[in-house]
Amino acid sequence: MASLIPPQAPPRWNHTPEEVLSITKQALAQNKAVSDRVAAIPEAECNFDTLPLANAEAEALIICEPLGFYQSVSTSQELRDASNAAEVLQRDFDVEESMRLDIFKAKTAAENNLRKSGEWEKLSDEQRRLVEKMVLDGKRAGLALPEKEREVLMKLKKDLSQACLDFSKNFNEEDGTISFTLEELDGVPSDVISGYDKRTEGSKEVYNVTFKTPDIFPIFKFAHNPATRRSAQEGYEDRLKQNVPLLEKALDIRRRIAAMLGYDTWADYITEVKMVKSGKNAEKFLDDLEAKLRPVGEKERDILLQLKKEDHEKRGLPFDGEFYIWDYRYYDRVYIEKTLNLDESLVKEYFPVAVVVPAILNIYQDLLGVKFIEIKDDNKDVWHPEVQQFAVWEKDAKDESAFVGYCYLDLFPRVAKYSHAAVWGLLPGYELPSGKRHYPLTAMVANLAKPTPELPALMRHDDVTTFFHEMGHVFHGLLSRTRYARFHGTSVARDFVEAPSQMLENWCWEPKVLEKMSSHYKTQEPLSPELIDKMIRSRYVNVGLFYLRQLFFAKFDLKVHVDKKAADYTKLWNDLRESISLVKGGKAKPGQGTFGHIVGGYDAGYYGYTYSLVFAADMYATVFKKDPLNPALGKRYRDKILLVGGSRDETDSLEDFLGRSPNSDAFLEEIFGKVANASL
Repeated sequence: MASLIPPQAPPRWNHTPEEVLSITKQALAQNKAVSDRVAAIPEAECNFDTLPLANAEAEALIICEPLGFYQSVSTSQELRDASNAAEVLQRDFDVEESMRLDIFKAKTAAENNLRKSGEWEKLSDEQRRLVEKMVLDGKRAGLALPEKEREVLMKLKKDLSQACLDFSKNFNEEDGTISFTLEELDGVPSDVISGYDKRTEGSKEVYNVTFKTPDIFPIFKFAHNPATRRSAQEGYEDRLKQNVPLLEKALDIRRRIAAMLGYDTWADYITEVKMVKSGKNAEKFLDDLEAKLRPVGEKERDILLQLKKEDHEKRGLPFDGEFYIWDYRYYDRVYIEKTLNLDESLVKEYFPVAVVVPAILNIYQDLLGVKFIEIKDDNKDVWHPEVQQFAVWEKDAKDESAFVGYCYLDLFPRVAKYSHAAVWGLLPGYELPSGKRHYPLTAMVANLAKPTPELPALMRHDDVTTFFHEMGHVFHGLLSRTRYARFHGTSVARDFVEAPSQMLENWCWEPKVLEKMSSHYKTQEPLSPELIDKMIRSRYVNVGLFYLRQLFFAKFDLKVHVDKKAADYTKLWNDLRESISLVKGGKAKPGQGTFGHIVGGYDAGYYGYTYSLVFAADMYATVFKKDPLNPALGKRYRDKILLVGGSRDETDSLEDFLGRSPNSDAFLEEIFGKVANASL
């Protein structure tokens, strides 16, 4: 297999800032030239073949997406700035193209001609879906509006795009720190502290803690001093206050656009093309779930509050009878350690990055019938030396026809890099006009802990679950086989896109899988059955509070996109968190400035994380639970969910996979059945 040569070379990653902009401009100009040719076709002659818009769009995407990616991963400020500027050009171009009345008329003429001539029935299901989606795009873009209103709308869309880009740029480039003495860090594991930058301030040694997850989260979970946890929490919430006016601007523009397009709210506009269909349906889903979760969460909070009372008495600290946000992660951990005798620091020792990452790749490869071949050439072209590059093949590949695509893993934190975990579908897979295939490329960006002087790089079980989840998106991007790039991979309804990856998180709680991917960094022994049992039981401890926190994010997101007028969003953020999450805040901090989802494609869509869990639970319980590592079940999942991407309605894919219509039974059993059995 090593001698196999991929039929498509990977993209290059050595662009200069000047090239990023010039290549982007050239790609957009070529795309516009295609649109201009289509616009010149007489309406009577418009048909499917005369509108090569889908392929032109894919060709531009192939060039522009990797160039726009530099802003999230490059170490060069100049390259990040050029990448950001290139994305501005691309977004503005997309807005202009979406508002072209001549192209909209060509699309509608083609659809009408196809239907009248009888050619409509000769198209494939995916081709008909493509035409219908393209025409709907025009209607949603406002092309039925008078010319003057269209011009105003175009400017609003560009302004919205810029506000969202600026918000994301601040998010990616945030590099603040907060300082603590060793005494203030009492309780934080020594291997974590050893990774902090240290300086001398007067006669004391002070540790600078970044707001990156591997640095700040251990303080939330382990610092004994509540004042330390409070300072860390307030600093974390305050770290992107410069995003507050940008969010206000974005929300104002969205309200104005929705009104112009004739939608009651932005939420109604966004959900029209999702599985939930309307803002009211999304609100009803969240309200119903909150009503069910609230009694569970209140019971859990009371138990954690009692733990806090006992802990404060033992440490001689005052107790005011309140449960604060900076108490939540700390006493959640204490409770798990106390009731299950489960030490997260011990569990972490069984998950060295160097073992877990290959183990997870092997699990996926065996389940889905593919093979990852790492490209280790000294001259390999990647955007950073730590990035791993893989060519992905069918498991029994004999020739280039078995090539699947490329995968990149960029796993460790560095300055100005995207600060969470996410997957970019940098290149789509689709059928070229020649009949040959264009192959996909996916890149996972994560921020796993780096090695310290005392320990190798270790992963918390949370990190393992996140990695497993994100690899689900990687494989959705790799194993989709659609005719058109528009429907490739994760190009599905936004309230379904997380369901496949959420389903796959279940593997991280299966005993045989945990044993397979664990290996103590000293002894190489896997997790013991006793430790695995404790971990599995810990999954449903305080699950009510966990999901109420998710509902807080979802309800904030939905409310700001349903309300007709602006509000004090800092107050709303803090008030909603207290009323829904059941935790008190301290000083009202502008946490909404850290809520990247609201400008990153999940506007009026955060409900989708929980909404899609219903489908994820149903898929896992119905198909995989009985034998989660069975390649035959993996093939069923690959063929009926991954392969089709967004080329058919998501409900049809679910029914095909499940053998029936989806329902919420498994989800409710998972949450409310298991929580009743957790040691509360």
